[in-house]
Amino acid sequence: MSKTVVVRYRTRPDAADENARLVEGVFTALAELDPGDFRYTTYRLADGVTFVHLARFETSENPLATLPAFAEFQRELAARCVEQPAPSEATVGGSYGASS
Repeated sequence: MSKTVVVRYRTRPDAADENARLVEGVFTALAELDPGDFRYTTYRLADGVTFVHLARFETSENPLATLPAFAEFQRELAARCVEQPAPSEATVGGSYGASS
């Protein structure tokens, strides 16, 4: 059974580009690791400071938990944010053109 986690947060305007750079580092590390049945997508919303992350994985362990680049991303995340990360598990209510 797959697990989907959605996280939404808002950074300070002066921290948004640094946040995006750190997120890119996570994607680089994931490409090197290739954790199998793990799907990860990040959106930067039109306001430029709100980020939404979607993680979907088939195992009981989230591969991000052991990824050094993700630890680096999280290290000062609270200080970069004006709205702290709000993680929530999610279920697919419908899907078109994407695997559910």
